Amino acid sequence: MAHAWPGEASPLGAHFDGAGTNFAVFSEIAEKVELCLFQDGEESRIALTEVDAFVWHAYLPGVMPGRAYGYRVHGPYEPAEGHLCNPSKLLLDPYARAVVGGVDWDQACFGYTFGEPWSRNDADSAGHMPRSVVVSPYFDWGDDRPPRTPYDETVIYEAHVKGLTIGHPQVPPDIRGTYAGLGHPAVIEHLQKLGVTAVELMPVHQFVHDDRLVRRGMRNYWGYNTIGFFAPHNEYSSSGQRGEQVLEFKAMVKALHEAGIEVILDVVYNHTAEGNHLGPTLSFRGLDNASYYRLVDDDPRYYMDTTGTGNSLLMRSPHVLQLIMDSLRYWVTEMHVDGFRFDLAATLARELHEVDRLAAFFDLVQQDPVVSRVKLIAEPWDVGEGGYQVGNFPPLWTEWNGRYRDTVRDYWRGESGVLPDFASRLTGSSDLYADDGRRPVASINFVTCHDGFTLHDLVSYNNKHNEANGEDGRDGTDDNRSWNCGEEGPTSDLDVLALRERQKRNLLATTFLAQGIPMLSHGDELGRTQRGNNNAYCQDNEISWIDWDNLAEHFPLVDFIERLADLRRRHPVFRRRRFFDGRREASDGLPDIAWFTPGGTLMKDEDWNAGFNKSLAVFLNGEAIREPDRRGEPVRDDSFLLLFNAHFGDLGFVLPPSRFGAMWSKQLDTADPLLAEAGPPIAKAGETAQLTARSLQVLRRV
Repeated sequence: MAHAWPGEASPLGAHFDGAGTNFAVFSEIAEKVELCLFQDGEESRIALTEVDAFVWHAYLPGVMPGRAYGYRVHGPYEPAEGHLCNPSKLLLDPYARAVVGGVDWDQACFGYTFGEPWSRNDADSAGHMPRSVVVSPYFDWGDDRPPRTPYDETVIYEAHVKGLTIGHPQVPPDIRGTYAGLGHPAVIEHLQKLGVTAVELMPVHQFVHDDRLVRRGMRNYWGYNTIGFFAPHNEYSSSGQRGEQVLEFKAMVKALHEAGIEVILDVVYNHTAEGNHLGPTLSFRGLDNASYYRLVDDDPRYYMDTTGTGNSLLMRSPHVLQLIMDSLRYWVTEMHVDGFRFDLAATLARELHEVDRLAAFFDLVQQDPVVSRVKLIAEPWDVGEGGYQVGNFPPLWTEWNGRYRDTVRDYWRGESGVLPDFASRLTGSSDLYADDGRRPVASINFVTCHDGFTLHDLVSYNNKHNEANGEDGRDGTDDNRSWNCGEEGPTSDLDVLALRERQKRNLLATTFLAQGIPMLSHGDELGRTQRGNNNAYCQDNEISWIDWDNLAEHFPLVDFIERLADLRRRHPVFRRRRFFDGRREASDGLPDIAWFTPGGTLMKDEDWNAGFNKSLAVFLNGEAIREPDRRGEPVRDDSFLLLFNAHFGDLGFVLPPSRFGAMWSKQLDTADPLLAEAGPPIAKAGETAQLTARSLQVLRRV
């Protein structure tokens, strides 16, 4: 081993410069830090003698990409004070760009002896731990550029790297379930067909499969258990070589960008895989427990937990904030991703206990010249007190609109009294976002996502069926707002099957035609079912994976989504950048939006407040779009009439007076998915349009 040079305290992590590698790691509590290098099964330890501002560092000439390494930290082991240093535990570098191997859950991985949580366990964990890997920063990006799709033109597809590609027959078997598989032309072609402009990938930061799941023969399939905020998860690499996952991830991003598709990462900065006080010592806990985690004030042996996962990162710590911001910048600048969806984002706002949207993290994002320019999406809730924060994030942010999901589900399953709320969700949720200067695109509109029922299961099950998880039905929400259309689960009843397909089209059409940003959950277009499981986080198997064999069977739904996406793309009236106000009159003397009863009269207060009412029509005036296009030119579009009937019976809608439109052509009917735009049916003002029970129609003014 070459002699260690002093090196530099910045940047943190392991950085190869072509001749050697600089190592730097933070620990304020450490008394001594050893860098451990691994080669041919042998471990070499180098004491880091240089310390600047609590950063321990050294430069080692000749240490090349692919070299595995870790750290051992000497310092106080005083659980009652929140300190858990133990040099017998090999620790991952929090800034590792790649990780090799996994945790085998031997007792040596824990800082205590089982059954004695405050004891000290000095068994060496090196043989049971993953290791950090030095990577090369060099990659030929060519002329790669971020698509920078405007929010109002964005269609998001939430996807799991493995689940999306593991069964795709056109993807070569050796790259299925990997980054390379996701970047394969067959997968990209499918995304383009659906009109997708951005894939939102479920966690790809290096994560850990929980001990309790491994013991039951399961895995943390979803990946919300991060241990490495800079490393692409190694199991999604097709090569299996040290550090190759970084190159493969970059190649995937480059391929998607070439197709005009952005890459958004679902990131988990609210907690780590080290769990509560009974969890393993993998990285942060052994480096400097009290600097990284929120500990209980009057008993620092325990962790504050607003995530339901055992711990929460200490968001008032400058070192935690630096870690998160460094990670975000790295994924943008080095990995070329286009945005982030922040899991349990309310936790990031907790500096003390209450949720404060002006917390230091959001201030840092707001002023960061790199991170502030990409797409930022909040999951605006956590499990702590006051954690439901839909509508309360800063103006720079968009949000998963949980209110949209719940209201649209309620409306189409026939709940009473939801019409006013449904109208608000359909028009961009101005009640949630307008007061602080945000626009309709602040709302990510979805009815399904990874958490909960798939679209197929939403219309097929009244109750969750989570038996496969082995938790006796205690896991997963009971508030599904679903409807099985008359029979629970699989059925051969043709009427029930037809109604389920129509309900799928209703939910999808509402999402694509609502103001805001539509989001699809992967496989919904293919009838993906989890057999009624609404919490398939541990099911790394056919329960969660997409069955691509269903493509031919579900082609009509794929085609329907393709037409929805095309309708939205061609008509800016469905993706306005500003809210409707209902008062301004356009050149045609009409307001930008108007609401009608099925009788063809303008909605009055008593119509909105009639709890039994489940049907309405909305006029969208394409002549009244106030915002100019991106070249400053006025925007003019066709005008549309959307007819909604969530009633259990067929219903006639009287078309509005002729001043709103003398003639109307039917563009879309969820009761008639094969309706072609060539030669659409024409109706006149004052005539009655017949709507099938539980269906919607889109009419264009001609």
